[in-house]
Amino acid sequence: MFQFKPSLLTIALIAAGASMHTYAADETKKIESAAEGSIEVIEVRGFRTSLIKSLNTKRFADTVSESISADDLGALPDQSIADALTRLPGITAVRTGGQASGLNIRGLDGDFVFATLNGREQVTTGDKRAIEFDQYPSELINQATVYKSPKASLIEGGVAGTVELKTADPLQASKEHNFTVNLRGSFNDKAGDVTDADDLGNRLSFSYQGKFLEETLGVALGYAHLYQPSVSSQFIGLHYPSWQRRDVNDDGSDDNISEGFEVQQKGGEETRDGYMGAIHWQPNDNWSIKGDLFHSKFDSETFARGFRVKSLANGNISDATVEDGTMTGGTVTTDGTDNFAVFVVNDNDSKYSELTSGAFNIEWNNGDALTIAADISYSKADGKFVNGGTRAVIYDDMDNQIRSAESVTYQLNGLNPADVNFAKDYTDTSTLGLREVGMWPYDQQNDLIAYKLDLNYQLSDSFISSVDVGVRYSQREFNAQRSQAGYGSEFGNNPDHMPVIRLTDDMTDVVNFGGELSGYPSFLKIDFDQAVDLVNAQLASTGNDPFSPSANWENNWTMIQSGSVNEDVLAGYVQANLDFEIGSLPVTGNIGVRVVNTDQSSKGLQQVGFGLGEEIADDNGSISTDYIRNEIGKTYTDYLPSINLNFHLTENDQIRFAAASVMARPPINKLKSGMGSWYDDTSTPGEKKYNAWGNTSPLLDPFYADQYDISYEHYFSDTEGAIAIALFYKDIKSFINDFTVQPFDFEAAGFIVPDTIVENGIEYPVVKDEGQYQTAINNDNGGYIRGIELAYTQVFDFLPDAWSGLGFTGSYSFSDSEVEFETDLGGESRPIPLPGLSEHVVNTTLFYGYEGFDTRVSMRYRSEYVSEQVAVESQLAYFAPETIIDYQASYALDNGLKFLFQVNNLTDEPSKTHFGEEYQTGTIQTFGRQYFLGLSYTL
Repeated sequence: MFQFKPSLLTIALIAAGASMHTYAADETKKIESAAEGSIEVIEVRGFRTSLIKSLNTKRFADTVSESISADDLGALPDQSIADALTRLPGITAVRTGGQASGLNIRGLDGDFVFATLNGREQVTTGDKRAIEFDQYPSELINQATVYKSPKASLIEGGVAGTVELKTADPLQASKEHNFTVNLRGSFNDKAGDVTDADDLGNRLSFSYQGKFLEETLGVALGYAHLYQPSVSSQFIGLHYPSWQRRDVNDDGSDDNISEGFEVQQKGGEETRDGYMGAIHWQPNDNWSIKGDLFHSKFDSETFARGFRVKSLANGNISDATVEDGTMTGGTVTTDGTDNFAVFVVNDNDSKYSELTSGAFNIEWNNGDALTIAADISYSKADGKFVNGGTRAVIYDDMDNQIRSAESVTYQLNGLNPADVNFAKDYTDTSTLGLREVGMWPYDQQNDLIAYKLDLNYQLSDSFISSVDVGVRYSQREFNAQRSQAGYGSEFGNNPDHMPVIRLTDDMTDVVNFGGELSGYPSFLKIDFDQAVDLVNAQLASTGNDPFSPSANWENNWTMIQSGSVNEDVLAGYVQANLDFEIGSLPVTGNIGVRVVNTDQSSKGLQQVGFGLGEEIADDNGSISTDYIRNEIGKTYTDYLPSINLNFHLTENDQIRFAAASVMARPPINKLKSGMGSWYDDTSTPGEKKYNAWGNTSPLLDPFYADQYDISYEHYFSDTEGAIAIALFYKDIKSFINDFTVQPFDFEAAGFIVPDTIVENGIEYPVVKDEGQYQTAINNDNGGYIRGIELAYTQVFDFLPDAWSGLGFTGSYSFSDSEVEFETDLGGESRPIPLPGLSEHVVNTTLFYGYEGFDTRVSMRYRSEYVSEQVAVESQLAYFAPETIIDYQASYALDNGLKFLFQVNNLTDEPSKTHFGEEYQTGTIQTFGRQYFLGLSYTL
């Protein structure tokens, strides 16, 4: 399928011309020429090395970009590169377990952010495209650049922006041999509030860079280890289902009632080991041969324990308190025969992920004007999410499965933990019975191999300084496996062969809440492995299969939601690098176009029913003939023009203008082709119409946007620092939403649908173009995102003596959007802003350095935004404003030894959410302060 969506921007840029150039070469040449000419390059020294190097990179870049730099491997103090990137203007992060993981750029979340490592596309350990940046140890990254405006030579995929991570090039090292080792211990002051949580952690890293054979051969090696406790306490209010509204205070109108709430301790441990290796051989001025390898293994073993109160609306409600039509408190009781229940839950939310990325590059130049570079790269990521747990409830008679009457009295307190009281004791093994044990693992594998060829030709005596042309071909495969193992039932009586299991004292421990939740009742911690042993013993005694997760027909969603997605992408570009004058005004930049052909397809299972499918076995060997294997997809071509112009007003002042058409492909899990189905009657008697569900579609188009940037930058001449003002505007064409399409022509879309079915001995013709398709679509609810960014960096080196080491860097971003979505999680349909967008974002750092002593305090603030809250099910919620403060101090000796002290989340800032009004409490989660004490040695 050929796709071309021209706009005024597209037509203008294609008419103007095109070409390409690599960032590293372009930046190096500009800095070298600046150093030889009249422009003063900011001198880099001391603690401010990273900051001033970043300003130099921004100053001489040929796009609108932000950068962080390190003097050497291991020089960045952050736990992951995600923490470091949040210091840049317009960049925010969503805290997962208290740590930065996914990034938002200019109000757009991770689905719109593209990432590369040393210029090569990276796959993710999850089931979307959003990169989990905490997978990348900061100790192994030398530089990170955020491209806010694209150019034709950059790989397509970033509507929000492209994050380029770089590891060290050993031939660019400052010394012939460089060796760095870092060692740090950590302490979390919240760990004492969570049973079984470890309060101590550690970080270790070392790196080596060496140059040999008269500095023609370079070698770099790095290793980074992280062990840290994962600790949090949380109260979580669940959403308000619209179908559960009822009048709870007898005022004649129905009220919103929450699905329930959770009170939990979360803990565990995170272990990450990262490895980096690079070799660069440059035997002469004409040849360059590089190879690099990066590997990261990140295990997060996490438990969540406590109470889950479900189905409040099904209980008997009395003494209800109501605020603006929402029940915010009351007493809810049950006689044990309805679906209201208080569960003691012990969840395992562990994830095991592994990432490998490697590449080989050869570059040749003829010593004059022509450079040719060939590159082959590979990126592989595996993610395994355990997702298991136990559910226990109170019984009067376990043998006969007679539940006890229960009662809970609660009162929500807005963005503070609710008051909660239970009428029963949940620490008695004689009455607390294990009714459900389950596992719902989700495993994903991502593989990508890419081949790239670039040519650069230098021109003289022309307003075009060079022309670059390139082609890239990539193959990506995503595989997902859903599985399930279940014992018992969440509500109602358990099946006869799965009776309620009696708990024993040796498999349980009494847990008391601490900290902000210290007033809540105690509960029993249940050992999951021992629970599974008891389950298997019970199943074996009745001749049933053991408890083992599998994809099975009994839970057909495990089969339907498994499958693969394949993407073959062929892209070519041409880019002209500009260097000319308008009158006496120097202008540099680039103009180009990238052409991208995408062939996407998915293999999965489609339900047709009535034994009309193939013989397909599940993981347990059971055969079904109600399904067929399908392969659905589409091919499309996009033209992505771009222009970047830099007007050099003076030696220290410049104005940038950029415009481009950009794209970001759909979350890769949304491209799966698996479908469940059902048949129902048509308006014509004697016919049946085919319907399908899945909420995914291999026919999705990417996100498209036209974007414009204009910025002014002033670099101080008498001191170190700069000031920048940037305006941006993005016109996003559409978003992706779950939607029911009716009527839908399944046959025309490429799906196989039977001509007839036989039901109860009667044959019915099947209508294939009238049914409903519960799928994902590209809607028409596009719109603008616009904003302004202000940045100021100042080293006060003009102050006398010791005060000259004082400095400040800060930024403010304002973002606004007309894009709105609908949600009914608060009980009634209401518009919500674009997920991930905070109108106001502030980043500041005050730093000071003097004779080896360096210290800094950093603050990150973001205003309210919408995102997914942490809960038993993903739910969109409003996140309250948050301010994160970090502190660091170090002292360096002349012999290369440095001592460091650091505190992250100095004020123990919680994460808080609500469902539209603060009295509709969502998550209140606290993480504690992280203290670090360590040393580093550089030789």
